[in-house]
Amino acid sequence: MNVIDGDVLTYGDVLTNGDVLTNGEVLTKSGDVLVQGRLEEFVAHSSNVNCLALGPKSGHVLVTGGEDKKVNMWAVGKPNCIMSFSGQTSAVECVRFNSDEELLAAGSQSGTLKIWDLEAAKIVRTLTGHKSSVKGLDFHPYGDFVASSSSDTKVKLWDIRRKGCIYTYTGHSGPVECIQFSPDGRWLLTGGDDCVIKLWDLAMGKLLHEFKSHKGAISGIEFHPVEFLMASGSKDKTVKFWDLETFNMVSTTAPGKTPIRSITFHPEGNNLFCGSTDYLHVFGWEPVRCFDAFPMSWGKVEDMVVSNSQLIGASCHQTNVSIYVVDINKINTSENNVQYMSLLQEEPGFNAFPRAATARRSFRTERPHTTSSKPKPEVKSEPQRQSPTEDDEREDLNSSAEIRDPVKYEEIFQPKHKLGQPPEKPSTPFPAPLEDKAAGPKEAPVPKKEPSTLRNQYQ
Repeated sequence: MNVIDGDVLTYGDVLTNGDVLTNGEVLTKSGDVLVQGRLEEFVAHSSNVNCLALGPKSGHVLVTGGEDKKVNMWAVGKPNCIMSFSGQTSAVECVRFNSDEELLAAGSQSGTLKIWDLEAAKIVRTLTGHKSSVKGLDFHPYGDFVASSSSDTKVKLWDIRRKGCIYTYTGHSGPVECIQFSPDGRWLLTGGDDCVIKLWDLAMGKLLHEFKSHKGAISGIEFHPVEFLMASGSKDKTVKFWDLETFNMVSTTAPGKTPIRSITFHPEGNNLFCGSTDYLHVFGWEPVRCFDAFPMSWGKVEDMVVSNSQLIGASCHQTNVSIYVVDINKINTSENNVQYMSLLQEEPGFNAFPRAATARRSFRTERPHTTSSKPKPEVKSEPQRQSPTEDDEREDLNSSAEIRDPVKYEEIFQPKHKLGQPPEKPSTPFPAPLEDKAAGPKEAPVPKKEPSTLRNQYQ
C-alpha cells in the first residue's frame, strides 16, 4: 500500500487496497475516494466482552455486556463509559436497545432477563424463565413486549408491564441465536444452531413457515424495512433472500470465504450490508449481485447500523471493543460495478426467475392508536402467565445504574431535561480520525464515584 504524504496509521490497521491521502481518505482501485476505517478501540470490560449492540435509531450509543456480569453504556467516538449497570448474577450474553433507545434489555448466562429505563437510569423488570443462556433479544416495535431466545431451545414473549411471560414457543432443536419482530409487529422470526429459521404469526398464534435451506447455524436474520422480504445469514458462508408471501427463496449468494456474522438492510431497502469476519459486502437480490466488497479486519463484528450516510460497525475481541465507520455514499452501487453471484439453483424453493420487487406487498408500519392490547396467540406450546417471584424482586433490589459521565448522560438521555426524549442524531457524521496516538487500545478511565451519581434504582 502506498502512502501519499500521510501516515498509514491514519485509520489504524484497517484500510482498503489503495493509496492513503493526507486527509485520511483511501483511494480505491477505480480512483474513487472511500472513507473507511477504524474509528476507535478501547477496553470495555475487566474480562471478556460477550456481546454488544448499537443504538438502532441514532447509531451513536453502544452497549456492551461481559463476563464480569456488567452492562456498560458508551457514546460512540468517546471511550469513556457513560453508565454501568450491575445486578446480573452471571455473565451477560445478550444486549439490545428498543427502537427509540429508551429501554435496554440484557440477558445473562443463567437465563435472567433485565429491562432498564435509560432516561430514568433505573431497573424496570427482572424476568426469569429461561433455563439457560439468553442468546437473542428484540423489542416489539409498538407494544410493551420483548421477545427472547435461549440456549434452552425456547423462545419467550414477555409483557414488560405485567412482569410476566405470556407464551413460550417451542420447536427448535438447538440453541436459538437470532430473533426479530417484523416492522409491523405481527410476525416473529427465529433462527437457530439447528440451521432452521421459523416464522411465527403472533396474532394467529401459529407457526407460518420453516426455512431449511441453510447448511450451517443461523447467524443473522433481517426483515426488509418495507417489503415482504427477509434475508438470512449463516455460518455456511451464504446469504439467502426469501419472499414472505410465497415463502420461496428469491436468491442466494455463493459461499464466501468466512462465515456471515452480521447483516442489515439499508434503511431505504435498496441493498443489504453483510459483515463477515474479514469482509464487508453490499448485496442486491433480484437478481442476486454484489455491488461492492472490500476487506475489513474487524473480526468478530457483532452489530451494524446505518446513520448519517455512514455504516457503523462494532466488533469485540477479549476485553476490547472496536468501532468501524464506512461512508456508504462512496460505495459503488452502480450496475457497471456489479459482480453477479453464482446461484445455487438446485436448492428447494429457489426461483430462477424472481418477480420484480415492485410486485411484492409492503408492511403496514403505521403505529396503532393504542398498544394496550397484547398479542393473542392461540399457541399450543405452554401458554402461561408468570408472576414475579421473591427472587425477581430481590434481584431488582440488587440492581443499580451507576452514572459515570453525568454530562454525556444528560446530553444523550435527558436532553433539555424533558422526559422520554430519545438520543438525537448528530447533524454531521463522525469525522475521520486524524491519527492513532496510541498503538494499543485505550483504557476507559473510571471517574471517582459520587453519592449523587450512584443510584439504587429500585423503588
